[in-house]
Amino acid sequence: MSVRTRFAPSPTGYLHIGGARTALFSWLYARKHNGKFVLRIEDTDAERSTDESTRAILDGMEWLGLKHDEGPFYQSKRSGIYKAEIEKLISGGHLYRCYCTTEELTARREAARIKGLPPKYDGRCRTRTDAPEGVPYALRFRVPEGSVIFKDIIKGSIKIQNLEIEDMILLRSDETPTYNFCVVVDDATMNISHVIRGDDHISNTAKQILIYNALGYEIPVFAHLPMILGADKTRLSKRHGATSVIAYKAQGFLPHALVNYLARLGWSHGDQEIFSIDELIELFSFDNVGVAAGVFSPEKLLWLNAHYIKESTDSTLAPLLLPFLAELGVKDIKADHRLEVIVSTLKERAKTLKEMAQSALFYFLSSVEYEEKPEKKFLTEEKLPVFTYLKAELEKLEPFNVESIEAIFTALMEKLDLKLGKVAQPVRVALTGGTVSPGIFETIEAMGKEMVISRLNAAITLIENR
Repeated sequence: MSVRTRFAPSPTGYLHIGGARTALFSWLYARKHNGKFVLRIEDTDAERSTDESTRAILDGMEWLGLKHDEGPFYQSKRSGIYKAEIEKLISGGHLYRCYCTTEELTARREAARIKGLPPKYDGRCRTRTDAPEGVPYALRFRVPEGSVIFKDIIKGSIKIQNLEIEDMILLRSDETPTYNFCVVVDDATMNISHVIRGDDHISNTAKQILIYNALGYEIPVFAHLPMILGADKTRLSKRHGATSVIAYKAQGFLPHALVNYLARLGWSHGDQEIFSIDELIELFSFDNVGVAAGVFSPEKLLWLNAHYIKESTDSTLAPLLLPFLAELGVKDIKADHRLEVIVSTLKERAKTLKEMAQSALFYFLSSVEYEEKPEKKFLTEEKLPVFTYLKAELEKLEPFNVESIEAIFTALMEKLDLKLGKVAQPVRVALTGGTVSPGIFETIEAMGKEMVISRLNAAITLIENR
């Protein structure tokens, strides 16, 4: 069988974590089997579907690197195909007219709930033979007797009695097709071999198999992924943190960190945690997808992101840092060698690009604002010899790099009989305003000679004018 998978989001919001994992597993399965990955936008809900949401979904997919082979196809542009398939169902006796109004249906469902009965359609138009002129009607699917049995490659054999399935509307009274009908027609006409989606669709799968059978289509293989829960074991929502893929991009996560994390959210390969894209493609199998819900851990995602930041090259991270610096007011800079050097001093400690940008601020300020306690402790008169010596030596230093800077510090420590801590911390405060920064030699190199001399001068002036 030629493998063809698909991702079919509805453009009624952003690409969320659950959808992204579905897309990833579908993409991985297609890549693993040299198949095709199809992107389809299910925009039949005209009232809720927006161009903004469509763009957000496409942007999210692109950022994650989940490139589709075909599409995006839009259901809103396939009305002719749906109309033709509706005619087949009518001629086959699978549909009947339903004249019940929305208000009537709502009232009957509520009455059923009160009696403790399933709030399903009662079938009162099933045997109706009259056709009142000018009265709007929907077309309902005539659910046959029996049961639906299908094998899910994650959950095993599933059986649903047809009595549990109501006669569903396939064409609304305004002649727009409904979700379950469109999905069947789309998957069949696009030759989708494997339908991979969340297990909240299992009830839809039973309905759709009935439609497949009525239209004479070959039924695809189904794989229903377990839900994603928050730490409190409830369905993942905004109260557990960001659920939008683009929100994670805005927070400074790297795309592969999120891809790696989502891959491990329900799938495993032994105890391995870190995977390259090539490894994911090679190793992915539904045999290793669990049936239990995955629990989303922001802390583990942060750990993975920090790992990938450390492993990324400085030249890769530098351009990615620019928009985060711009948010903090640092503009008109380039992803040049200096920024790469700055990145190299920060990436060991940064968990996100946003955090890295905040830590990098002192490199770009025209002057530094001292924290109160470090200023009083380290910018004192007894430190003047340290600052004046360094200023004089650094002004004439060439080349201005870590090795030569370290040599000057070594000479200073020997001259004044001081250990590095007694020199580095006062200098760190003078240059950055605080006691936390990357290694002092790397910091000085990244700041550049002009800025270092300017800030040493400012510290000297501050001390002398007290």
